[in-house]
Amino acid sequence: MSTSRNAALFLALGVCWGGSFPAIEVALTELRPLLLGAYRFDVGAVVALAYVFWRADEPIPRSRADLGAVAVAALLFVVANIAFLAYGQQYTTGGIASIVYSLNPILTTFFTVWLLGEGSLDVRGYVGVLLGIAGVGLVAQPSPADLAGDTTIGVALVFVAAVAVSFGSVATRWLEPDSEALPRTAWGMAIGAVLLHGMSVAAGEPQPLPTALSPAVVFSLAFLGLFASAIGFGIYFGLLDLLGPFEINLVSYVVPVVATVAGAVILSEPVTPLTVAGFVVVVAGFALVKREAIRRELRGHPW
Repeated sequence: MSTSRNAALFLALGVCWGGSFPAIEVALTELRPLLLGAYRFDVGAVVALAYVFWRADEPIPRSRADLGAVAVAALLFVVANIAFLAYGQQYTTGGIASIVYSLNPILTTFFTVWLLGEGSLDVRGYVGVLLGIAGVGLVAQPSPADLAGDTTIGVALVFVAAVAVSFGSVATRWLEPDSEALPRTAWGMAIGAVLLHGMSVAAGEPQPLPTALSPAVVFSLAFLGLFASAIGFGIYFGLLDLLGPFEINLVSYVVPVVATVAGAVILSEPVTPLTVAGFVVVVAGFALVKREAIRRELRGHPW
């Protein structure tokens, strides 16, 4: 596959995942968070499973490690991730949420060192982790008089979602599943959607059918299910094999740019200097944590 095609797919992934943040905000105008997630993964699971049964040699995960990875995908990547992300976006903008979410590569490195014993973090690495958290603090802008303010609550909830995804990534590696990633993810979406529907009913959320929703919300759900979930994960896992984990995880720093611009243009959300500064500090933290990998990539890049 050509370099230009890889670059196009990388940018498409950034658009798919970056666009999910304003799409969630639109959908939240008529749906409660758990039902929003359930409908999103209803669409994503149907599309992903159809593709898996069409193309995969083994569409149904069978080994104990595979089933464990499916459970991790359902509980952490779908239920915990989407529930906390959607609840968090009730209190803050998609741009701010996406910047908090860009802590994923830093958190994943931290969990990999501490839980898998792979690699290490020296003093500069720990400074990078702290810089990432400090960047989120700049984005949240908490004040002693308003620690329970909406933005602080929203940032805290989105941070939990980022922790769930990062921990889930490391837990999946620890399980060492045998099957391909996409079938596991597709089944995780399906099981997660069922769990979210049950949680939505148990939480007493209103249960409007998709036919009762406005065209804008239906379009947002379609985007979230088709592009952000089914197609987004498909591109991600395809590029993961081609580019490796370092390059593909750089999409975490394309996503906030797309989300912030889309939020400003479509939803007229403000972009403050501190929000931009917080994002820059998060990226600086990532650069410290992954500085050795960055050096290796730069030395081996065919300029």
